[in-house]
Parts: sequence; C-alpha cells; structure tokens
Amino acid sequence: MTTVESKIVSIKRIDEDIYKILSNFQNFSPMAQQAQLENWQAGEDWCEFDAQGIKGAGLRIIDKEPYKTIKITGNDKIPFEFFIWIQLKMVAPYDTRLKITVKAKLNMMLKMMVGKKLQSGMDALADQMAAAFNGQM
Repeated sequence: MTTVESKIVSIKRIDEDIYKILSNFQNFSPMAQQAQLENWQAGEDWCEFDAQGIKGAGLRIIDKEPYKTIKITGNDKIPFEFFIWIQLKMVAPYDTRLKITVKAKLNMMLKMMVGKKLQSGMDALADQMAAAFNGQM
C-alpha cells in the first residue's frame, strides 16, 4: 500500500461544525454539480457518479468517530483499492487542524504515473477545504 499524507491545514471553525459537513455526502451535492460530475447521487454515507469513463464510481464512509475521524473507501467500480482518512483536531476554540491520509494499492505503473501527483493533489485538497471553511473561496 502506498501512503500519502497531506500537509496539516488550519480551519477557523470548531471541529464539530467541520465534521458535520464532511461526514455526510449529501452536503457535497452543490459542489458535485459545480464540478459537473455526471449522474451524481448521494446518501449520508455514500455517493456515486460517472467520472473518467467509469460509470457508477463511488465512495462510501466506512467509519466515523465524531469530531475526529472520517474513513472513506471506494466502491467496486473503482479499479484499485484505497482508503482515505480525514482527521480533525481542535487545538483551540475556532482553530481546528485537518489532515488527509490516503492509502492506495497501486500497481507499479499507476504508482509511477500518479505517485508525485497524489501528494500534490492531497495538499491541494487540504488547502481547498481550509479555504472553503475559512470563507476564502
């Protein structure tokens, strides 16, 4: 398994507010429409969409620890196994740190193609999440 950890970002909100949004895929529907994900559907713990030629690709939340951790994996339509952990830690009132960890089972060719892009992608995702929660988008 390849492991990639994002940088740690600071969000000017309490951990409970962030958790409530990130732990329910239905909250992502407006963003999915903006990103023009085709055939987007979501429940609290799952979402499905068509992307990059994969019909019915999806994610599901497999574990949650309120205000601390959200664990996500892909459905059987995604051609490789992966897990995403979103970790939250409130260090002071209205100062919560967020980190994203990805573990993916990539074959050698995929690893060579996306290895460095995965790190920069996770860092960019963490930055975008912080910017969105901090009202900078």
